[in-house]
Formats: sequence, structure tokens, C-alpha cells
Amino acid sequence: MAEFVQFLFSGLTVGAVYALVALGFTLIYNASDVINFAQGEFVMLGGMTTVFLGLAGIPLPLAALLAVIFAMAVGLALHRFAIETARGANAVSLIMITIGASIFLRGAAQVFFDKQFHTLPAFFGSEPIRFVGAAILPQSLVVLAGAVVIVVLLWTFIDRTLLGKAVIATAVNRLAARLVGIDTRRIVGFSFAISAAIGAVAGILITPITLTNYDVGTLLALKGFAAAMLGGMGIAAGAVIGGLVLGLLEAFAAGYLSSQYKDAVAFLVILTVLFVMPQGLLGRAKVERV
Repeated sequence: MAEFVQFLFSGLTVGAVYALVALGFTLIYNASDVINFAQGEFVMLGGMTTVFLGLAGIPLPLAALLAVIFAMAVGLALHRFAIETARGANAVSLIMITIGASIFLRGAAQVFFDKQFHTLPAFFGSEPIRFVGAAILPQSLVVLAGAVVIVVLLWTFIDRTLLGKAVIATAVNRLAARLVGIDTRRIVGFSFAISAAIGAVAGILITPITLTNYDVGTLLALKGFAAAMLGGMGIAAGAVIGGLVLGLLEAFAAGYLSSQYKDAVAFLVILTVLFVMPQGLLGRAKVERV
């Protein structure tokens, strides 16, 4: 029982991070039809920027806030100078642009930061909490709580604000949104900024547990993409469910089989979704009349 609870909390913790990365994929995909494979680099930027600002003597809360703002600026720059300039390009070209942006950000981080692994102090101490025989880190609870807060705030923003409804309108029909006076270019840029902020917060929350370095974003992007596909690409609730399910699958595979299979789970999920249920868990098959 203790083993099961331990794996359960481990899976939920990493699954919450995958869910936040998948939410970033979903926001950008809905607003612009772009699959942003640089999403994982925002997680890296959040963690690494906070670490180095902290080492420079800036208080960690302020360092974390500055890291989120910096990630948002990078997200806006990615939209303005890469995606917007390639407006009208096909999907494959846009994907290649985001992969190129990921490589560029990774290289820039390697130059401006370093190649070492870094950590942050746990927010509420590092003494494990004993629960049914399992040892649960307080930071794991912080990650879960942070993910819940972000999801609730994002839902409230989308559902209850005029700007949120403009995001929905742009996602549903960009041409119709433009016809009613919505500046869809700014809405797409805003979506990039918000997805970057979500990724940066995820990086800050998880760094005290998993460490961070310039290269962590690549694998996180892959796993976030797998989570988004599993839940249903473009569906926010599906991104959350897909992230949690993927995290649990990884934790139980590593615990009951072997840790060597942990990273293979995401690839298996992608293949399974492609072959068995391309629409994902919450998606619906599209029927077109011709």
C-alpha cells in the first residue's frame, strides 16, 4: 500500500507539470493552429532564470516573478519575429520554426547560463510528510496546488472576461473574430505570452524536486505534447487529464517495471493515440460532408 501511494503522488506531481505544458500547447494551438515545440523551453527558462537571479542576490519571490515576465517576453518575441513573419505558411513549416526556436533558446541558455544542473530551495521545507507509510515531499503538494490554481485562474479568465471570450472567438473562427473587430494578431500574441507564463511557473514549481538545466525543455515538450494528444489536442480539460494520466503511467511503469522504461511511456502514448484514438480521450471524431 505504501508503495502504491508513493508512486501515486509521484505520478500526480510530474503529471501536473505535464498538464501545464500541455495547456500551453492547447492555448497556442487553439489560437493559431500552431503546435509549439518550444513550449518546453519556457519551463526551462522559468527554472533557470529564477536560479540565476537568486544567485545574483535577488529575493526568490521577486526572482520568480521576473522569470515569468522574462518568459512572457520571449513568448511574445517568438510570435512576433518567427510565427507572425511566417503567416500563411503550412503546418509543417510552422512546426519546423518552433523546433528551430527551441534549439535556439536551448543554445542561448547554454551560453548565458551554464551546462550544470541547478535546484531551488523547497518552498515549505524539505522534511517529508508521512502518509500511509509513504514519504511525500511538501514541494509535491505545492506543485499540485499550483497546477490547480493555474487551471482555475485560466478557466475563470477564459469564461468570465471579455479578453477571454475574444480568445475563444479567435480559436473558433479567426475570420469571424476579425469581422467583429477583434485584433486576432494581438490575441494570438497574448496566447503565446500566457502559455509561456504557464510554462515558466511549472519550471519554478518543479525545480526544487527534479533540478533544472539548459536541456530539460526538450523532453518536457515531448511529454507535454503526448499529454495534449492523449487528452485531445485543443481541449483544455483533455490537456489536464492527459498530463495526469501520463504522469501516473510513468510513475507506475518506473516503480513496478523499471525506471529505464519511464521516458518510453510518452512515445508509447503518442503511438497508441495515433493508431487507436487519434481524437484523444475527450476529442470527437470529425465528420466532413463532401
